[in-house]
Amino acid sequence: MTTATTANGDKPVVAQDRLAAGFSRIRLDGTENGKYLAAYVAGPEDAEAVLFNTSILTDSRVWTDQAARALALGYRVVCVDFRGHGASSPFSPPYTMQGLIADNISIFDELNIDRAHLVGVSMGGMVGLGFGILHPDRIQSLTLCATRGDAPAAFAAGWDERIALATKLGTGALVQSTCERWLGANYVSHPAYGLIAQMIQDTSIEGFVGGAQAIQKLDFLGDSGKVIAPTLLIVGQNDAGMLQPMHVLHEAIKGARLETIANAGHLPQFDDTNKFNKLLFDHMYANKAEC
Repeated sequence: MTTATTANGDKPVVAQDRLAAGFSRIRLDGTENGKYLAAYVAGPEDAEAVLFNTSILTDSRVWTDQAARALALGYRVVCVDFRGHGASSPFSPPYTMQGLIADNISIFDELNIDRAHLVGVSMGGMVGLGFGILHPDRIQSLTLCATRGDAPAAFAAGWDERIALATKLGTGALVQSTCERWLGANYVSHPAYGLIAQMIQDTSIEGFVGGAQAIQKLDFLGDSGKVIAPTLLIVGQNDAGMLQPMHVLHEAIKGARLETIANAGHLPQFDDTNKFNKLLFDHMYANKAEC
């Protein structure tokens, strides 16, 4: 990544359709001709920073509530749209976890952020874990939600059918199965269903395929003991596929704290926002930078 500009090239774009008023969308030109990475930024430049990474098939809107609260608390807030997701260009697959981490570093460098609290859910948590392993000096604290550190053969193979379906029919074909897996059998009645379905449909085929291929090659578990940042792990009680992997991470990351949110699924920030926010912001406050 190289130069950052505002989305229209001269003045900030208020992210009224994405996040709370006050956020500006920036873009970093990529190594692939004409492609760029988009992020939303708000808050004082000299404040402690927090960077939010999303799950696959979602964008910065997945953190709308938390971003607004972090801004109100005085943080400098950055929300990233992964390649091919949200307002970011659909870079050509394949993607790698190391490449997605490098995108985060590019944003840190462009915004002159030395260290930040890093928050990630699902694929964003995988990126956060790798960031904590590879760049420990740039992490103030880690919050990893509904994620894992490796991709065993059966787990990796499970993405092949989804990749084939999205390639043939588009990401809209993934709405029903994804929402049922994330939100439960009664997903259509979930308050966040409309937003999540829209984010899935808005994701480019390239973005989903690239992200899925990066997940299939996930291999951070063996190095998870290298994480030195204070780490909070959050998982929803109903997120059956992530309960055991999160317990494994809890054992692997020295000093990590694991919290389970009752009656919550794969995106626990939507299922019990109050509980999630208390856990998150208490963790960040407990690990604030020393004056």
